[in-house]
Amino acid sequence: MEEKKSTTQDIEKVLKEIGDKIEELVKKGAEAGSDAKEDIERKIQDLKDNKTTLEAEFKKGKEILEREFRERTDDFKPKLEESKGFLKEGLKQIGLAIKTLLGKKKS
Repeated sequence: MEEKKSTTQDIEKVLKEIGDKIEELVKKGAEAGSDAKEDIERKIQDLKDNKTTLEAEFKKGKEILEREFRERTDDFKPKLEESKGFLKEGLKQIGLAIKTLLGKKKS
């Protein structure tokens, strides 16, 4: 789960960096000449479109991972409860066996 959070945070950081670079290009574009300005504006628009696509894909992937995690967790809960019952019963039986062994030694 920690790795999932770390990866998610890394992706969010990259998306923020992309946004920052777009803003930087916008500023440079405003300072550039007319020919370079058109080229820069076209590249900025392409970057914005790609960033939007990346954000949408990231959001979709994140939702899929969260849903998968919930489903897996729901699948394991009954098995964990069953195992917990077996563990309790096993410990109870071990306790009874120890009691029996200790009781026979005193006789």
